[in-house]
Amino acid sequence: MQLARQNNRTITGEILRLKQNTQMILLSIPLILLIFAFNYLPLFGWIYAFFNFKPGVPLAKSPFVGLKNFGMLFTTSQQDIIRVMGNTLAISFLIILCSPLPAIFAIMLNDLKGNKFKRVVQTVATLPNFISWVIVFSLFFSVFSSSGAINTIIFKINPSANTLNILGNAGIAWFVQLAIFIWKSVGWNAIIYLAAITSIDPELYDAASIDGAGKLSAIRHVTIPGIIETFFVLLLLTFSGILSSGLEQFLMFMNPVVQDKLEVLDYYVYRLGVTLNDVSFSTAIGIMKTFISVGLLFGVNFLSKKVRGNSLI
Repeated sequence: MQLARQNNRTITGEILRLKQNTQMILLSIPLILLIFAFNYLPLFGWIYAFFNFKPGVPLAKSPFVGLKNFGMLFTTSQQDIIRVMGNTLAISFLIILCSPLPAIFAIMLNDLKGNKFKRVVQTVATLPNFISWVIVFSLFFSVFSSSGAINTIIFKINPSANTLNILGNAGIAWFVQLAIFIWKSVGWNAIIYLAAITSIDPELYDAASIDGAGKLSAIRHVTIPGIIETFFVLLLLTFSGILSSGLEQFLMFMNPVVQDKLEVLDYYVYRLGVTLNDVSFSTAIGIMKTFISVGLLFGVNFLSKKVRGNSLI
């Protein structure tokens, strides 16, 4: 009798578990369809890279050129590719060098006293992530352009002063865009580290306090080891996406003075495909970028497995 009750409970538990799993699967279907529509369905457009396609001419009437567009990467457009790749890698490496900033900000935010003040700081730091790049450009243009607020104040103080054109200075273009990117993303990225910090066992801090550790020692010996795995995972993922410096930011802040410094690979593909209507060649560049990015992902995954003993995928 008791065995029969246990079996009934087991069957009932399995039915409830199956019902919950079914509900979760049904809830995930819209997200799966959305990912398929925006990430996998466009892959059918790769066929344009193998034709000499011109907008307005049906693909069936476009001449087949095979791998000609891929060969142009190393021949006629070699100098342009080298230039945009240099810009892309330089900006990406600057971003990688600044990758500890969200972790540092999360540690500082976690040590703030007063929950209300902490929430205000976190909200203010996270808010820029939700502002579109159009609004961000309008904000920085109104402040840092030659006719912006800073130059207006300088001219009122000293009418003979030279104009500061921060957004039109090619010498500091990379660092200006890096600062804007950090301002926009550091608060949002810090949320991941805050989650990792809250998962650290509080008894470790108590033990460190008993051993006489101060706040800095607790951060060094408890907090940093607790979030180091999260940092390495995010760092390796950043390495795998090193060719994706972003399009929206540079599309907004691009101007003829800084174009040679800010034309990254994504913007170059956009300019070829949309502005110059060279759809076939831009598609070929996009395909090569995808394969290189996938190779980098598996490369850092292999490196992570060898060095850390843990893999990303």
